[in-house]
Amino acid sequence: MSWLLILSLVFSVALAVHVVRTGREFFWLWIILLLQPLGGLIYVVAVVAPDLFGGRTVRRIGGAAQSALDPHREYRQAKAAAAETPTAGALSRQAAAAAALDRHDEAEALYARAAQGPHADDPVLILGRAKALIELSRFAEALVLLERLHEVGGALDEGEEALAIARTLEGLGRTEEAERAYQRAIERLPGLESLARQAAFLARTGRRAEAREIVTELDRRIAKTHRQFRKEGRAWRDLAAEALG
Repeated sequence: MSWLLILSLVFSVALAVHVVRTGREFFWLWIILLLQPLGGLIYVVAVVAPDLFGGRTVRRIGGAAQSALDPHREYRQAKAAAAETPTAGALSRQAAAAAALDRHDEAEALYARAAQGPHADDPVLILGRAKALIELSRFAEALVLLERLHEVGGALDEGEEALAIARTLEGLGRTEEAERAYQRAIERLPGLESLARQAAFLARTGRRAEAREIVTELDRRIAKTHRQFRKEGRAWRDLAAEALG
């Protein structure tokens, strides 16, 4: 047996011990042991590195890797936690996980359930429910919540709030107001989503040349993005391109 094989085996066994001692999901054992040494490297990036370094970029890369391997993991854990202790926080976590899986009916119902009593004016719950209603094309109901959000002091993330308002106003046919809201969202919200949704809006309102310029800008930004996040970037770019037809 070559030294490389021995090192690979030792590396994999050490990581397998780490899985057991830290209480990680046991599917990691199969990944580590059956895909040597690649499986071990995936585990290091997804689990070990975020624990050791805790940097924001490392955590994002680790989270992306875990989501790709087990996209329902967070939903299962959140649902179990909410079933055991149905606090507003636990229900909100389950709602966010459901929304990430495009289960917007479930997310809307969970946010509504969480926003009771002393949590009725919680901006996170109000915005979360409004965003679920937008995905369900229930724009009039979303607008009522967004107006209430403004009354209670606004969302913790002004960019997310501005984007939700823009999408709602577009859905209600209030084009001029929607255009201003999209611009506010771009100024306040980092990332590619706001740009992509503005491009789609421009395409749907007949301003195709402007929309194509934004798609070109999206391509430029995606090319400079870390490869771990290019899939997400391309998804937003495809949303804009689809509106152009």
